[in-house]
Amino acid sequence: MNKWLRKSLFVTISILTFGLVTPSQLINQANANKINDRDGFETPAPERSFVQANSYLIETEFNREKFMQELINQAEIQSYQKFGTKIKPVIENEFREAILPNIEKAISETASQFPEEHLKNLTITEQPGSGLSEKIFNIKDNVSGKDIIRFHVRRDNPPQSGYWFNFHYHSYHDNFHTHYELGSIYWDKNTPPKWMS
Repeated sequence: MNKWLRKSLFVTISILTFGLVTPSQLINQANANKINDRDGFETPAPERSFVQANSYLIETEFNREKFMQELINQAEIQSYQKFGTKIKPVIENEFREAILPNIEKAISETASQFPEEHLKNLTITEQPGSGLSEKIFNIKDNVSGKDIIRFHVRRDNPPQSGYWFNFHYHSYHDNFHTHYELGSIYWDKNTPPKWMS
């Protein structure tokens, strides 16, 4: 290839990719493809998705298991954030053993209803409700902006039974009307502090 044509090609590629792909990466990929072609290997085309990074779209592989694990990790983080420093130390262990597995199950069952191309649009809201709000977190569809599932915790005070935290969720399937139970944790006979305190 002519020297000026090669330089023009590199400059054009550099301008189009804004530094996301360097000419040396293209040369390395081209050399790898030549070696594979020569040796009779065919490079499989993985399933791909696009993620936002530095305001440019970069092609990456979508891993359903990692995506689900990240949703569950975020669910746990949001829950502890909601509990705050006064409630968390008291109920953290019981929450992790009795409630969190049910939250994971609810997230997994909901996610199983979505094909991969829609699943990757799901995200967890970033701010739990404080004070007396029931909201722990919602999972919403980023494309439509609509909630898919809402996780809540309600303070119950049955007569002469002290205070309980009732964990439940609501689903878009029935317009968020039904309480789907996740479990309850006993607090004390005294009124619990406000959330995030």
